Amino acid sequence: MTSPMNLDDVLQTFIAESQELLLLMEDALLQIEQVPDDVDTINALFRVAHTIKGSAGLFGLTPIVAFTHVAESVLDRVRGNELRVDEALSALFLQVRDHLGELIDLLARHGDLQGLSADHERQGSTLVARLNRYLEPPSVSEPEAPVATVASDSAGGLRHWHLSLRFGSDVLRNGMDPLSFLRYLKSFGQITGVVCMTDSLPEVAAMDPESCYLGFELGFVSEADQATIEGAFDFVREDSQICVLPPERQIADFQALIGRLGSDPEVLLAAFIACGSLTREDWRQATQAPEPAAEAALDQVLSQSDGVSRTKSPREARPVEGNLIRVDAGKLDQLINLVGELIIAGAGANLVAVRSGIGEMIEAASSLSRLVEEVRDSALTLRMVQIGATFNRFQRVVRDVSKELGKDILLEVNGAETELDKTVVERIGDPLTHLVRNAMDHGIEAVQVRRERGKPAQGRVRLNAYHEASSIVIEVSDDGGGLNKQRILAKARERGLLAEGQVLADKDILNLIFEPGFSTAEQVSSLSGRGVGMDVVKRNIVALRGSVNLESEEGVGTTVRIRLPLTLAIIDGFLIGVGKASYVVPLDMVEECIELMADDHNNQDYLDLRGSVLPVLRLREMFAIDEPNHGRENIVVVHYAGVRVGLVVDQLLGEFQTVIKPLGKLFGTAHGLGGFTILGSGAVALILDIPNLLGQVASQQKHGTTLSPELTQ
Repeated sequence: MTSPMNLDDVLQTFIAESQELLLLMEDALLQIEQVPDDVDTINALFRVAHTIKGSAGLFGLTPIVAFTHVAESVLDRVRGNELRVDEALSALFLQVRDHLGELIDLLARHGDLQGLSADHERQGSTLVARLNRYLEPPSVSEPEAPVATVASDSAGGLRHWHLSLRFGSDVLRNGMDPLSFLRYLKSFGQITGVVCMTDSLPEVAAMDPESCYLGFELGFVSEADQATIEGAFDFVREDSQICVLPPERQIADFQALIGRLGSDPEVLLAAFIACGSLTREDWRQATQAPEPAAEAALDQVLSQSDGVSRTKSPREARPVEGNLIRVDAGKLDQLINLVGELIIAGAGANLVAVRSGIGEMIEAASSLSRLVEEVRDSALTLRMVQIGATFNRFQRVVRDVSKELGKDILLEVNGAETELDKTVVERIGDPLTHLVRNAMDHGIEAVQVRRERGKPAQGRVRLNAYHEASSIVIEVSDDGGGLNKQRILAKARERGLLAEGQVLADKDILNLIFEPGFSTAEQVSSLSGRGVGMDVVKRNIVALRGSVNLESEEGVGTTVRIRLPLTLAIIDGFLIGVGKASYVVPLDMVEECIELMADDHNNQDYLDLRGSVLPVLRLREMFAIDEPNHGRENIVVVHYAGVRVGLVVDQLLGEFQTVIKPLGKLFGTAHGLGGFTILGSGAVALILDIPNLLGQVASQQKHGTTLSPELTQ
């Protein structure tokens, strides 16, 4: 049989599910601090511990099973109203959650727990000792030997169960080891007798080495309830036949079991007796008849066992499960790449069709383009995930940091259902962490200061997300003291960032904090003050083709607003031409296209667009294109974050499905470019970075050009 410790697909699934369960556990612990008597939350905590322990037992992960067994015992007392969750117990279980997370991470890295360090063992032993204080003897469970503890427990809580197990033929193919289930049972009870049933075993010539033909009849002594015992087999219940007979079972229960199994009654009877679950004396006493009559009645019942009504198999009785499946992220990325190549190939086919002039071919190419677009939208939807999971992890950050700082801070989350690309979600976590910690450390004042300023004692940090055109906007705001512009200016002058007499607008003063090494903290703390962070935040966001800006009012609070693209892979674009070069503008940023009139050539910086001043950028000059233009020029009006600019181009080539490919390191410092794409002709078109271009316009205005203040209208 395959070793359960191999890092196969099933173990990978266990790791992923355990990580998700630990996130749920953290959320429940943070919630229970506010509502300590909420029954649903307490039950959710118990289910998490129970599920992780049960799943770990299937793989023989004794350190996880033993540690979680003690935590589960404490939660069971909470569930039974013997303990109440207070701040100390909640804090302890947060540490339990962190330790479990470290064990799961170690398992993910190495495939086993052989590399468990002395620090991990010491940390686990310390937590177990603290958990044991909440358990009354003799319920204390030593993590090294949970089986012995249960088996040696004195009294009347132990009960004798009978388990009848018939594993499905595909259980081995699905990565499960039948013996691992027996090992897990021993983590919360004792097997008093076991008989391996081989009645389904075929002849050697007909045997499939990958199929399972095993079954077990066993006696089991434990304090656990029936749901706990049955829960040990959740992974194989659908394909196997599992029957758990309670201690209060009757002779009729064994009769029914014999009928359901359809095996040789005498063989089954011998197995029941060997397991200690049934004796002939039990049968004689139950029939209340002399021994010969009882034996005759027993033989008669066994001979009639085929007539016992059969219940539905577990597969028939089990409700239809959800239609969600777990997909490897690498396979999903490969699908997106293939869809991108399909789009490029489709564009080439469409170009050939147009050049051919054949109506049927043009129509077929048009249908193909439409289907490719639908495939693209469906594939991108697979990568879209809600940002709520990222937001919710900051509940723990706020709790821990607020206690460290001695402040009373509440985190408010809005827009958690907003979706964006999975890659963006993964890479935005670290910048958000720094912004949230900054808001708590620099933004929110101490309780006494807030009271003196007439504010509520409890400060608030808000996370908000919403869609805006082709972007997602994430806001991190606080109701703290805001940024002190004079202190920022003084620090900037001290570091030589400003020339003597240079005057900056409020927005530019605030943006100084994104300079490398810039910090206004008066003293270094464990959280901030070393001048490392905000420049990294901006660099990471820019690397995602996003932008970040600040709004702050002294004494009221600060808002950091991040704009990010919904996806990093494929977009709808608008293809334009300047000379022989082609460029792509994200279609959602295109407002309109107009012809550049002869009178408008006189002014190089702006033009009058229906009574409004429109700044213009001439791509021919920006990219130093020397080829003359003998035709008319056009203006593509683009907008982003409330700013409008006109791009002067030669040709308008229409909509274009754009597969975004990153520029090489050689072009990493090129301004105004966000990547490139391949056209159907095989030519390369550069993708314009509109936020960066609009920033250049704003910079020109700041340095004294004739651009109108109506730029941002």
